[in-house]
Amino acid sequence: VGRAQVQQEPWAETTEGTAISINCSHPKISPSDYIFWYRQFPGRGPEFLVRAVKGSQDVQSPPGRLLVAADRRWSALWLSRPRLGDAALYLCAQG
Repeated sequence: VGRAQVQQEPWAETTEGTAISINCSHPKISPSDYIFWYRQFPGRGPEFLVRAVKGSQDVQSPPGRLLVAADRRWSALWLSRPRLGDAALYLCAQG
């Protein structure tokens, strides 16, 4: 969508078992838009992880939490205990 603009860090890394925060900026988000996070493994389609409008939301797998800024201009996917098998492309979206 033309108006939907999100920006992410090109990469982030951590060691197994060490928490990590993956950040996303969405400065032009509208009041009714959800913030979505997905992850994608090589050769597979995106896998839905979590969505939220505001505040925070638990993520079951991989264990963590989605945090949304009060002004909704950014969000962060916090993974509490990442494992080697969680290495993937993490994607945010709005809509």
